[in-house]
Amino acid sequence: MRKRFWFIACIAAIACVWSSCKNDVEDAGRSILGIGDEITVFADTFSIVSSLDSCDAIISQPDSFLLGEIETDYGLLRASILTQLACPEGYSYPEGFTVDSVDSVCLFMYYSSWVGDANSPLALNAYMMDKGTFRYSGTYRSDLNISDYCSREKSILTNHRIVVASEKLDSIRDVNGNYIPMIRMRVNDDFMRYFGSIQSFESQESFNRQFHGLLIETSFGSSTMLNVSDVALGVYYHFSYNKAGRDTVVNDMKAFYANSEVRTVNHLEYQDKTEWVEALQSDSDTYNYIIAPAGVYTRLRFPMERMTDSIYAHMVDANDEMLILKRPYVNKAQLRVDVENQYTGSGSSKLRNDWLQPAEHMLLIKEESMERFFRNRELPTDSCALLSDLTEGVDSLGNTVYYYTYDMSDFLTSQLRQWEKKEDLTVPELQMVLVPVSVETSSTVYSSSAVSAVRQQQTVSATKIRSAKNGMDLKIVYSGF
Repeated sequence: MRKRFWFIACIAAIACVWSSCKNDVEDAGRSILGIGDEITVFADTFSIVSSLDSCDAIISQPDSFLLGEIETDYGLLRASILTQLACPEGYSYPEGFTVDSVDSVCLFMYYSSWVGDANSPLALNAYMMDKGTFRYSGTYRSDLNISDYCSREKSILTNHRIVVASEKLDSIRDVNGNYIPMIRMRVNDDFMRYFGSIQSFESQESFNRQFHGLLIETSFGSSTMLNVSDVALGVYYHFSYNKAGRDTVVNDMKAFYANSEVRTVNHLEYQDKTEWVEALQSDSDTYNYIIAPAGVYTRLRFPMERMTDSIYAHMVDANDEMLILKRPYVNKAQLRVDVENQYTGSGSSKLRNDWLQPAEHMLLIKEESMERFFRNRELPTDSCALLSDLTEGVDSLGNTVYYYTYDMSDFLTSQLRQWEKKEDLTVPELQMVLVPVSVETSSTVYSSSAVSAVRQQQTVSATKIRSAKNGMDLKIVYSGF
């Protein structure tokens, strides 16, 4: 019994010694850390301001073209195409080829879809750009003056081409048996002989001097808009050669494409734009709008001065506000933009405004950087622009909802670093713009998709969003150490 008592006493003594050592270690750790070295975490919510923004035109860098005229709730939109054709550098026609070898020249247009009335006719016409051409290194606005490039004095077509979007008169089938909508237009003899006389293909520059490009537009029809994916000019010709003592005739075709090697511009014009933009602005306390390709955006104003003052108030010495004890980092800052009109998927529609759906990709970009970003073909970065895809979700009542989300944590941390460098202290607000864009992706070595190009959207869309006064704010979590 006595031995058992001494054993328990020894165990208790050891436990007391260990506990005392542990407390000493913890106290020693605290004594090593300065009061400003502890990590602190805070959360806050900041109100933002939203409003409608509008510009006269967008920078035209189309990956597809709009063509036609259509009446919408957002004005009458007219669209035409101006494009160069790619030179087949190093190519030469077969020996013995002359202008008389050309049988015909045809203009081809392929369209991936249409909007508006699929059964309403529209008339197409085409002209040579006889007054000027584009520089490949240049960028061009969608409201450029067509008369600077084309006189429209003489059509290159024999007659206007009447088109009904839903018809498949010229369409071809792909390898899977699906129809590819196509329009084939035969050119007149004068243009056939002119284009057939061009047989020098040393470079794109020399080719552009001989052939400036084409203007394609509609002359009537106000209910249909085509989404043109490809434009090409085909030269059909025949030639003969002697084989084994016999004359042999061969028929062939050479195609000239409007591709990424040349400059293309989609000319866009909205009628009565000022009036309907003012009508949308009258509703800006409840809803905001982003209309493409009208150049109508939503501007968001973030209270950067108030935000930085609030954050740094937790980072300074209590006795000396000029002494910053901790460096702030934004750990989480999510902006959600709720969409009010429904998304029904891509494709054509006979109903007037069913195709005015939310944009599939939306860029949140600094307003001051917008012009440079698109002219220089930049990609989204955390210091300039953030990209979001349209997201489908379910609300608390089980209803389908759509929205865009932006993780602004790295972006706001970058803005705080500018504050530390005493930059832009005179600007109390940061102005950013929601811009609908088209996005190209490419596969990387890890087989994942990476954004390779971002352009201002030139297909039609209308995105109606909830305004800042109607429930949009910015919740952030930040820390300092």
